Amino acid sequence: MRKFSVWALCILFFGAACSSERNTFTNRTFHNVTAHYNAYYLANLKLEEVKTEVFNNYKEDYTQILPVFIPYDSATIQANAEKLQSSRELASKAIEWHKISRWVDDSYYILGTLDYLQSHFDDAQNTYKYINVNSKDDDLRQQTLITLLKLYVDLGEFENANFTIDYLSKESGISNENRYELYRTLAYYYEKRGDKSGVIGALDMALENAQNNKEKSRINFILAQRYQREGLDALAYDYYNKALDGNPPYERSFYAQLYAQQVAELNASKDLKKVRKYYDDLYEDPKNKDLKDVVIYERALFEEKQGDVDQTLQLLHQAAKEPGSNPRVKGYIYQKLAEINLAEFKDYRATKYYLDSALTFINEQDPVALQISTQKESLDQFVFHYERISKDDSLLAMAALSPEEQELLAEQFIKSEEERLIAQAKAKEEPRNASIFDNLLAFGGDKGSGSSFYFDNGVAMQQGAIEFRRTWGNRPLQDNWRRSAASFQSVTPTIPEPVSEDSTSTEENNPLAQLPTKEALLSEIPDSPEKIELLNSELEESYFELGKLLYFDLKEIELSIENLETLVSAYPESSRKPEAYYLLYLAQKDLGGNSQQYVSRLNREYPESQYTFSVNNPEASSGNLAYLESSKRYEQAYNYYYEGQYQAAKDIIKTTLEEYPLTRNTERILLLDIMLTGKTESRARYRERLEAYIENSKDQDLVELARNMLNPLLSSEELATLQAEENNEADSTLVENTENEQSEESNADPDSPYTYSEAATHIFVLAMNPSQAEEVKNLLGDLESFHAKNFAKSRLRTGEMNMNRENAIYIISPFSNAEKAKEYYQVFESDFTSEGLPEEVKKNAFVISIENFQALNKTKNLEEYRTFFRSAYK
Repeated sequence: MRKFSVWALCILFFGAACSSERNTFTNRTFHNVTAHYNAYYLANLKLEEVKTEVFNNYKEDYTQILPVFIPYDSATIQANAEKLQSSRELASKAIEWHKISRWVDDSYYILGTLDYLQSHFDDAQNTYKYINVNSKDDDLRQQTLITLLKLYVDLGEFENANFTIDYLSKESGISNENRYELYRTLAYYYEKRGDKSGVIGALDMALENAQNNKEKSRINFILAQRYQREGLDALAYDYYNKALDGNPPYERSFYAQLYAQQVAELNASKDLKKVRKYYDDLYEDPKNKDLKDVVIYERALFEEKQGDVDQTLQLLHQAAKEPGSNPRVKGYIYQKLAEINLAEFKDYRATKYYLDSALTFINEQDPVALQISTQKESLDQFVFHYERISKDDSLLAMAALSPEEQELLAEQFIKSEEERLIAQAKAKEEPRNASIFDNLLAFGGDKGSGSSFYFDNGVAMQQGAIEFRRTWGNRPLQDNWRRSAASFQSVTPTIPEPVSEDSTSTEENNPLAQLPTKEALLSEIPDSPEKIELLNSELEESYFELGKLLYFDLKEIELSIENLETLVSAYPESSRKPEAYYLLYLAQKDLGGNSQQYVSRLNREYPESQYTFSVNNPEASSGNLAYLESSKRYEQAYNYYYEGQYQAAKDIIKTTLEEYPLTRNTERILLLDIMLTGKTESRARYRERLEAYIENSKDQDLVELARNMLNPLLSSEELATLQAEENNEADSTLVENTENEQSEESNADPDSPYTYSEAATHIFVLAMNPSQAEEVKNLLGDLESFHAKNFAKSRLRTGEMNMNRENAIYIISPFSNAEKAKEYYQVFESDFTSEGLPEEVKKNAFVISIENFQALNKTKNLEEYRTFFRSAYK
């Protein structure tokens, strides 16, 4: 009975404890333990497993600046959908079954993170906001806000991100772990805004709070890369060495050592032999067998700096063949080959094919791939028309010959190809000087063309294969008895030809596959009037399109003239002739040549053509007819843009600007073209074109629209300054009305270019020379702390710029009026400190209105303004 009673009491005790309705100590303890070590623990475990898999699947590209956060791979997320769903169910159970446990809010955080990973962004935001409002766990709330900040940055919602940053700046007692994540997320925020200084400052602060040595190593590497890009080699060298701590992956260690050596010695060394030996040693190191392409690629970049183009190209070709662990490196190698062939040789065909190769190694969603694809559009068209002209022209020339002459030419072509293959084999077999960049055989024997063993002699094998083909034709490899038996069977070869995705390896293994048969060559020659007419129509189109492309896109005016002249002389009845004359007129005008000859031809041959009207009336392009036509085309292009058919819209804009370059629609069309740039090209290129448009356009409505497009691309301080300028412009009437009163208040020199305005928006400026700026290591971080402590509600932003070679300036903005700016100045003067900040720099700080700052930026005379500042503000 006693045992039964004990068991009964235990059952009653745990049964009562299981209830989530009664909030007693026993119930809370039971639910806390059960929720933590059962549902919540398992849900979090599955979530972390997916995150770890994302991290492990990500391939770092150390040749580029590493991202602050490793991006989530949607493919990995989708592949783990079942595991994530299990985590969601467990977290939901922890909330539903253990309502009174202290792990409910943590489970909500898991649900929000699951929504974040699976791109349910609205649900994730709502969950995070719920936790922030309802949770009593400050540590969890702060962790949630930091994750919410990262989500806002991902979505490009920078205004919401700014509010979240302000909110977090008011939080106290943030743990080291959360502080680390906060500064890392701030670095991500600055990275997305293109604020290089902000990224460096935030990562420096993150380092101070990092606990994990591997994470420290990665941040140190990022900082080193950024300092190297800014030309601060000494800082880069220190951080690359720090990146070697914490047992980093071997590949990161390799790059850290390689780049540290570059910034320390290689870039400055005049001992070229020493530098080359360094690369040789890296290449020979067995540990770098999967990084040989990187070693040779870096060596190629070094030789490029020495101006040795031939050696650079040779090394780049070698690098493309070497093994490597990162396919993207191959993409960069081919991109570099394309760049050199375009810049040095204007070889558009080679450039196009190298860019094609680059795209096979770079993900199509990568910004680099998008940039290459855009660059390649004109080159694709060039190569298509160039190769079609070469082929069709040759075929038409052969069609004019007799059958005997055609056969003779085909035989001569095949013979020349055979000789070329033998020459290639000889080149491969020629003995070379020992070098790490040669592929040596394991036994190091001389395998030159003089080798006595047949199968070691490439030239002998090539000649033998060609001789066999001449005598017996293109027979499959098989024994005599099989060949005899085959005469009673199908003539189809019994051994299939090898199939390989790598065409290069196939051709190397079977060089005869490159040789066409005489029958194949002869079959391509047109043998009927219809086929000849088809080739002529293709030639006519290609000469015209190539000439047009060379003039407008590639700016090769002389080559454009050559192709267009060929068109008008070879195809005098072409319907494209009037436009060709017009293009020749424009080209000769650009070169300062005889453009009037084409005016005469147009008037004589095509008096009613629109192109004749254009050359006779140069201002006609701005007339009503041109305006109406360009309006129609603008509408078509805009509709295509709205539907997402960007290439079609670009084509219409291109032809419209070519045919009607100066109409009242031109500025609208140009802005639409810039909008297309924002969809198809890099962010930097989009911003560059918008800024140029704002500077040059005369239509204020369009300028305002362009400014609205530009704002999301600006950094925080740039945006604040721009907003301040706009506020100042809006208050210009008030400023004018009170000008006399303000001038009476000011004791400044009446000849000064500066005027005091109490109501104008102001900024605070800290100016120093480059050496002083280098000494102040954590100025931005200290300013943020100073603002959080003294001006938490002011939403101040900090930025930096170079006013001239002698002065770098740090700007704090905005202050709505002079009184607010002077209040900041006084607190700054008395309370602000930063390690390495000279007292002289602090003493010479000043506040300035936006209008006066524009005047100062023109004169660059800081002392003149300081004189005004002392008389007007103190």
